[in-house]
Amino acid sequence: MQAEELLKIIRNGESSYVEFKEERIRPRDLAEEIVAFANSEGGVILLGVCDDGNILGVLDKDIEEKVMNICRNNCIPSVIPDFQSVEVDNKIVAVITVSKGLNKPYYSTDHRYYLRVGSTKRIASREELLRLFEANGSLHYDISPVAGTSINDLNLDVVRDYFLKYNAFDLHEESKEVVERILTNADMMTESNNERLCTVGGLLVFGKSPEKRLPQSGVSFAHFRGIEITDELIDKKVITGRIQDTAEQLLVVLKNNMKAYSVINGLKREEKEEYPILVFREAIVNSLVHRNYSITGSQIRIFMFDDRVEFHSPGRLPNTVTVEKMKVGVSYARNPFLVKYMENLRYIDQLGRGIPMIIKAMKEVGAKEPQLQELGEEFILTIYKRS
Repeated sequence: MQAEELLKIIRNGESSYVEFKEERIRPRDLAEEIVAFANSEGGVILLGVCDDGNILGVLDKDIEEKVMNICRNNCIPSVIPDFQSVEVDNKIVAVITVSKGLNKPYYSTDHRYYLRVGSTKRIASREELLRLFEANGSLHYDISPVAGTSINDLNLDVVRDYFLKYNAFDLHEESKEVVERILTNADMMTESNNERLCTVGGLLVFGKSPEKRLPQSGVSFAHFRGIEITDELIDKKVITGRIQDTAEQLLVVLKNNMKAYSVINGLKREEKEEYPILVFREAIVNSLVHRNYSITGSQIRIFMFDDRVEFHSPGRLPNTVTVEKMKVGVSYARNPFLVKYMENLRYIDQLGRGIPMIIKAMKEVGAKEPQLQELGEEFILTIYKRS
């Protein structure tokens, strides 16, 4: 980093990615700032700069070694930052660049987990901590218990049909205790505090009314006349229920809101659709299976405009998955229960082909390449109408 670049960063002030600290900061406090950046999106700590941007510099000749020791001994797991000394106005500023952590969640020696929020750090809430553990694959929310539930919240007729088809035995021939044990072994239920509760995935795939216990499981659809969310609303629906039923209902809704047009091919008239149905099916199922259900305050949202359809799925991409990796078929099962059962029900496969298939199908009909992006705590897939 050059002095000019450093001065520009200082002039812009502290932010989600920049923190100013004076040299006399305590090791514990510096460790907390480093942990917060590692648990978030990474960032830069400028050591030797006051909160108001005044440059005091650092005088300690061994500052790099001390910073590295703090990252090794006061951050768990240890963090390896990039360290650089930059001279500005005859003063040395230590630039500590912390990358987005690959071994989340990180915590300090007093067992506190921090996150970077705006220009400050704060202790992660229970929900945020849950998502951090989910992100590194050490916890799967879809097999966690749902408080206040019991076997009565599952539709045993649907469960029975599943086992008859895929496991060739009849639940109706078993006692209640045996049935509950089978459902527990199948992760549809789990034991918690000496009682059997339904799992999140069990309710989503086999529940009577999943939305009653998991209100975030629904999907909201809106169709606008125009290309902006502020344009006239043509249709609006909220769809709830088991995710396989939700997928089928959503496909019908999208079909009904899609225009069909005709083209002349030789002497014949051919009906064309704005979007291939296969693409909609893949996008719907992908959103339902891979969203982050631990985010309780928002549903999947689908927006249809004159030129595109947007699928907004709560949750950032899990683990080390990136947009570019998704395009070539790299995937990670955030919800392995849902992946397993939806694959058995023939809605998906585990080959990571969903996004590549969508991109290929839209390319074949001459449409603009679908856009994939992370925005805040959402993953957004945008599919553009065929030419």
